[in-house]
Amino acid sequence: MLLSGRQDRVPRVAEWREDRRVAAFTDPADVRLADYTGLRESTLRRRGSAFIAEGELVVRRAADAGYVPRSFLLAPRWVDGLYDVWSRYDVPVYVAGADVVESLTGFHVHRGALAAYERHERYDVGSLLSRCRRLVVVEDLVDHANLGAIARSTLALGWDGLLLSSRSADPLYRRAVKSSMGVVLSLPWARATDDRAVPGLLRSAGFEVVALALSDDAVQLDEVAARTRAGDDRVAILLGTEGRGLSPAWIEGADTVATIPMAAGVDSLNVATAAAVACYALRR
Repeated sequence: MLLSGRQDRVPRVAEWREDRRVAAFTDPADVRLADYTGLRESTLRRRGSAFIAEGELVVRRAADAGYVPRSFLLAPRWVDGLYDVWSRYDVPVYVAGADVVESLTGFHVHRGALAAYERHERYDVGSLLSRCRRLVVVEDLVDHANLGAIARSTLALGWDGLLLSSRSADPLYRRAVKSSMGVVLSLPWARATDDRAVPGLLRSAGFEVVALALSDDAVQLDEVAARTRAGDDRVAILLGTEGRGLSPAWIEGADTVATIPMAAGVDSLNVATAAAVACYALRR
């Protein structure tokens, strides 16, 4: 529950120790901490579960983006440092030492701050397409760090949203949120249910669909940029998997197949790097 008003004053330690929301713990098996158990595993990838924000910056960005916390898990110094965030909500604040948190989560939380937020997918495909003019679209991208990096480039370079195929990684998974520095929490995104229909849906919505692929008929990205940046056209970039690239169906469904010129015998870039280059080249 969000409390009324905002409390910006940092309390003395004695004050938060008396706050009923704050509870110190030493037992990693405490059932109240289930959201934070075994965060290296896939338990938080399921729809309907919490997602985890890690680090002060990401915890703040999740709250600022309007996500609702279920609880906070903090080292003692962050109870003070994040007081202006957690004091706004009537939710538990669990306090523990680094060794206990590492035993609970399965990794070293070197920033000392975690929060479990309620998952909320704010857009479906239709509502995303209606609000975007520059859209990044990924097919079966399974690496969470790459997805987070793509989300960060998408927002940083002025693009409007991210569309995922049904089998792509979860933007709210801990590693994706962390690698995006939390910007994925404010980036509009949606997940397709019918992957084969995606190129057609984009074209029907007025997008020029540009597939990044190593095809014989591909044109250089600079040529596409010269055309699209001259006007205010809607543009969607299609990006494929880290290994196989785009499927033949998505390549065939695109208006244009483009490639980034390579030198020195290198044939391609990491997908997150390629996304950043394309977003910059085709920005408005």
